[in-house]
Amino acid sequence: MFKPLAISLAIAAAFPALVHAEEELLRVNVTGSNIRVSEKEGASAVQVITAKELKASGKTSVSDVLRAISANSGNSYNEQYTGSFSAGTSGLSLRGIGQKNTLILVNGKRVASYATAQNLQETFVDLNSLPMAAVQRIEVLKDGASSVYGSDAVAGVVNIILYKEFTGTDITAQWGGSTEGTGQHEKSAALQTGFGKLEEDGYSLVFSVDAQQRDKLQQSDVAWMRDADFRNQQRGSLGWAITNYAGTDPTKTLGGVRGPLQLVNYGDITPGKTGQVLAYNPSPYKTLIPGIQRVHTAARATFKLNADTEAYVDLLHSYSRADQTFSAPLTVNNATRVWNNATQALDTIPVVLPVGHPNNPGTTPLPFTATLFDLGPRLKQDKVTFYRALAGVKGTLAGWDWDAAVGHSSSKLEETVQNFVNRYAFQQVLADGSYNFFDQSQNSEAVRSRLRLSTLRPAESTLDTVDFSAAKDLWQLPAGPLGFAAGAQWRREKMDSQTSTAVLSGTELRPAINIINGSRSVSALFAEFNVPVVKDLSVNLAGRADHYSDFGNAFSPKASARYQAAPWLLVRGTVSRGFRAPSLPEITQSTAVSYVSVLDPKDPVTPTQTRGVTAITIANTALRPERSNNLNLGVVVSPTSSSSIGLDYYRIKQDGVIGTESATTTLANEASAPQKITRDADGRITTLYRQYRNQGQREVSGIDLDLRQRFVDKDWGKLTLAGQLSRVLRFAEPLSDGAPLTDGAGTNYFGSIPKWRGVTSATWEQGKWSSTLTWNYVGSYAQNTHLDESVAAFSTFDVTTSWQVTPAANVTFIVQNLANKRAPWDYSASGFDYTQADPRGRFASLKLNYKF
Repeated sequence: MFKPLAISLAIAAAFPALVHAEEELLRVNVTGSNIRVSEKEGASAVQVITAKELKASGKTSVSDVLRAISANSGNSYNEQYTGSFSAGTSGLSLRGIGQKNTLILVNGKRVASYATAQNLQETFVDLNSLPMAAVQRIEVLKDGASSVYGSDAVAGVVNIILYKEFTGTDITAQWGGSTEGTGQHEKSAALQTGFGKLEEDGYSLVFSVDAQQRDKLQQSDVAWMRDADFRNQQRGSLGWAITNYAGTDPTKTLGGVRGPLQLVNYGDITPGKTGQVLAYNPSPYKTLIPGIQRVHTAARATFKLNADTEAYVDLLHSYSRADQTFSAPLTVNNATRVWNNATQALDTIPVVLPVGHPNNPGTTPLPFTATLFDLGPRLKQDKVTFYRALAGVKGTLAGWDWDAAVGHSSSKLEETVQNFVNRYAFQQVLADGSYNFFDQSQNSEAVRSRLRLSTLRPAESTLDTVDFSAAKDLWQLPAGPLGFAAGAQWRREKMDSQTSTAVLSGTELRPAINIINGSRSVSALFAEFNVPVVKDLSVNLAGRADHYSDFGNAFSPKASARYQAAPWLLVRGTVSRGFRAPSLPEITQSTAVSYVSVLDPKDPVTPTQTRGVTAITIANTALRPERSNNLNLGVVVSPTSSSSIGLDYYRIKQDGVIGTESATTTLANEASAPQKITRDADGRITTLYRQYRNQGQREVSGIDLDLRQRFVDKDWGKLTLAGQLSRVLRFAEPLSDGAPLTDGAGTNYFGSIPKWRGVTSATWEQGKWSSTLTWNYVGSYAQNTHLDESVAAFSTFDVTTSWQVTPAANVTFIVQNLANKRAPWDYSASGFDYTQADPRGRFASLKLNYKF
């Protein structure tokens, strides 16, 4: 049996983590504090990803880099989440407690959250909107920092730091494709240029642009998934969709074998059933990874006003487009409904063939189910425009280092869909018999055009900020200077996410809605002291008072200590209190109509298969903030100047966690709360009703192991071994309101939370050659419905090899998933878990870089 901890400890014994050789250290700001310090390792664990490591990874986006770190435990999503209202985006969830608890900064300042919410409630920064070419380094603070940054830093902070100075021009082009016949290709290009040195010339200008294009990947492109036949897998079945039948009995088929329909055994799809049904393979209508087009630009201008003052302007802009097959053509049945804006509810549209309709030869009206294949698959395109404009002045005055800035940022979405169905045209063809539901080759293009519906869904999120901070060494204590920092911040957040006019007018059949309309202002004061207690022992004390216009006040204190017990041993720890303010979708005016999959044992048609049903979710203006207590303890052992081992423990306790009951819990408690479920006359679920509530507690804990070793030999070159391993010890929440905590670590109770996640790399540099081999590991996790069954652990290897052809030209060959490992089977996800794995298989790329 694979023992990742034992292997990692063995690696640690031979190859601990790298620390740089001793050198005179400058005082710098490190993410998590406003006070400049000179220590290489602080009281908080900060993972730094350098520009050199970014290039060695072979990754082409900020999202791919960050989502690969071991602290990204689970519950974060990228563009593989195609069923999302935030399709095409990518977020980060440190410690697995949600993207809304991880703060993303660019150059230490906030940017606007995505235009709408993930999973209806999570406001987050879309990593796909941020530039890659301009990144100098990324700092990941792995403990809570609400006392410094505010509400959304409960799990940690990611600070993406762009180049402030750059001279010359750097051009990169990269092309790659799947080696497994999926037909997916990816192209990217980047340019960075700059001139001027601040100290010498009095100014510095840096500009970068990067672009990326990738083909769409359909489920039918992946060999092991294209037939949607998983009967050889654990609890797998034939994942075909049943359609074209009368009433509620799928064996009463209508129309026969036409188009993609085939006659299959009912028992192959739903074990235990008999007879034959008409069904189709959904794989051609399922997008696994959208096709994307992205262009990012970044510009930074810095001007020296005098010897002690400089002004700066930061500009970010991006355009992203994601194209996907939203779903198969619409299937109409007795659960087909439209939105009634007057009642804020759904109305059911009768799907009944009247007597005299060409498809109804009988003498009574005929309820039916049918798929409108000739209208084509439903398609979706998401176009996002993001920008941030930030201007500031910073300098030194009377011993104070100060910084003042004002900024505006926006994320704007335009989502269009095609081949949806017009309710009024549908009712007309039902009544007049002008549409043949079962031999669709007989339909005219004119009637198809009347039925087809295209819509636009707009959304925008904006952020206005004003920041001021100042820091100074107040006086010299026996053990060193007493550092102090203070500041004030103000920001205004606004989110206006609407739905299409076709939905509001009741025109669109089977609508999905995510309406959010709200704003708030937040003002804050913060202060921080860094106290050298005795030689080699310092204590940091910080506090932040926030005022939110919609719910009131919150105070977040933090204390940390750093003890250099020996030249080779550092002991550190932090304790803090924090909070997460209810997001605008949770607390302001919002309504959502979504579709969730449920396994309903009472379902008369598919009692053993998941089925999509409607969920209506509403906000709650009485919500309280989530409160949190964070504890972090760690040691760093550095036996030599080229090695160290870091071991850190974290624990987060949250109270008043905001959420809704899961569909599984709602079904389990139907007898005691029947008002939360609506069933049709045949007993099939049509609607689940949910409202956000402060549900209870969450407890999360774990350990991080950080390892590196550097070897240098004049003949063999330099070898750097590095590794990060994270182990989730506990991830506990209540399954329903008032229930005791259930530990979901190593299960998919609360999203997939593998206990183990690790990234290990070896980089060998010799002359003009450099190669990096990276091992990515995701541990197994149990199925919440059958804890004795689990999703297998998953390992992949990536390799990059670079050749410095000339001092200016470099060629790099990159292979992701070198061994072509297939994503592990997960029956709860009807294939594989897209939050943990990638379906592409081996992917090879060639990168060319030139500097002048």
